[in-house]
Amino acid sequence: MKRLIALAFAAMITLLPSFAAAGSSEAGEAILPAHEVAAFSNKVQQELAAKGARVAIVARTGRDPADLPDGIRYTHVAYWVYSHITLENGEKGFGYRAYNLYQTSEDLTVSKLVQDSPADFFAGAYKLDAGIIIPDERLQDKLLATIASPSYAKLHNANYSVLANPADPRFQNCTEHTLDVLMASLYGTDNRMKIKANIAAHFTPQQIEIGGFKRMLAPVASGDLRTSDHGSDVGTATFSTIGRFMVKYDLADDVFAVTPSGKYRL
Repeated sequence: MKRLIALAFAAMITLLPSFAAAGSSEAGEAILPAHEVAAFSNKVQQELAAKGARVAIVARTGRDPADLPDGIRYTHVAYWVYSHITLENGEKGFGYRAYNLYQTSEDLTVSKLVQDSPADFFAGAYKLDAGIIIPDERLQDKLLATIASPSYAKLHNANYSVLANPADPRFQNCTEHTLDVLMASLYGTDNRMKIKANIAAHFTPQQIEIGGFKRMLAPVASGDLRTSDHGSDVGTATFSTIGRFMVKYDLADDVFAVTPSGKYRL
């Protein structure tokens, strides 16, 4: 009997979507050639610069899209900020820096805030596909002020969950931190409970379908797949839901995707 239960448990785990591997981890072993990643990261920077973006929301795809749940296209989201940078030859210049929330390699249930380069951002990409949201000018000013202030770090919750409920303060993932910073900028507050109240009132998360038994086994199958912050339904913030929110409230100048072959509206 125990053996049958163990076999059933193992079978159920294999049915779980690849949420954990789709999380916001720092790049591990590169999947794509470094020169292609470098060229693509430069292409994304050029697209942002051409639009005069001082700050933008950028997303990457770190997993085979066929393995991702319905409604999720990108697996990692961060702010890119136009900044003073040091070039490879040691000279000073300007370019974009990515402001990330990454899971730690030691414990996937813990996250940290990390700045890296555009090439580092795409180093672990499964495919070269960038989702981009360019906020309107007024919102860019507010976002830059928040990111440069102590509020940016204050809004970080190190308790990581791939499926964090954006309206609940218990857990956080990269997309929820992006949303929290956005709301802090819009409402001029870094009070976590006020931010969560505004998210609950105005933001529509992506619903994720998880069967009852699979949901019960989720924390055992993957430590960073926690759902105790949800009610009967499971919903999380995604690049697409942030994009829809910003378009709905006229907060975005543009929402589009960039691939090596070109760009198109989302």
